[in-house]
Amino acid sequence: MTDQTRPIRKAVFPVAGLGTRFLPATKANPKEMLPIVDKPLVQYAAEEAVKAGVEVLVFVTGRNKRAIPDHFDKAYELETELEARGKTELLKTVRGILPSHVSVVYIRQAETLGLGHAVACAQPVIGDEPFAVILADDLIDADPDGGLKQMVDLHKRERCSVLGLERVPVDEIHRYGVVAGKQIADATWEVAGLVEKPPRDEAPSDVAVVGRYILTPAIFDMIEKTGRGAGGEIQLTDAIAALLERERVLGWELQGKRYDCGDKLGYLQATVEYALKHAELSEPFREYLRDLSGRDMD
Repeated sequence: MTDQTRPIRKAVFPVAGLGTRFLPATKANPKEMLPIVDKPLVQYAAEEAVKAGVEVLVFVTGRNKRAIPDHFDKAYELETELEARGKTELLKTVRGILPSHVSVVYIRQAETLGLGHAVACAQPVIGDEPFAVILADDLIDADPDGGLKQMVDLHKRERCSVLGLERVPVDEIHRYGVVAGKQIADATWEVAGLVEKPPRDEAPSDVAVVGRYILTPAIFDMIEKTGRGAGGEIQLTDAIAALLERERVLGWELQGKRYDCGDKLGYLQATVEYALKHAELSEPFREYLRDLSGRDMD
């Protein structure tokens, strides 16, 4: 099979960032391990990848990120203790964090030089296959199979790179990579260009790239040729803009709700809304919120 016809089997998770917006909570604990109710962000991201058919999870990590491999590793002492206490449901939960057919690879990013650089670090594992990139702090609530599965389905049909998109308020446009192009179907865009973090009056659209990508292996050549861009980092957006000169790139407006959990307000919103859907907590938490809303909040 050529690289254009291979299924998406591998996903890259860039998790080496410092998480400065959540200090001091992230001083010794990765932001990707912040919990939404009872699961860390990185587990939601991994589950989304597995639902999309991914079999190899590639974590690009940095210093002070031991909690992530520990989370996905087998916890012999914990499992023994739970088994001894007869806590079978909890034991099943701990053992079922990842299916047995899914493997995990960890790669150290020695310097945090940007998202493009983090993706390039995964090249030895990815090889010449198309692959996914997932940013765990963008939590996508999209039933039944998650946002990445929608993009994988489009990739299967069109055999090209696919960018996860979302319409964003114009006063936030300067925070994103923004798409130039045209909409060719209800949720599908033909991407003609990308602009990283443009001023509001220079943005080509209100459609932004969010933390989901499916990329062909040609992206690695583009990253290698890409110099440092916005913020002095090697931007993945710049490499994708270069890829556009060589290959077709589509965009997919994700069907679901995205929570920006790299932002404190977005993180709190996700926590509240996921708690309202939680099987055990939904009703008591809803009652608590009703009671809280009836109080004087000043």
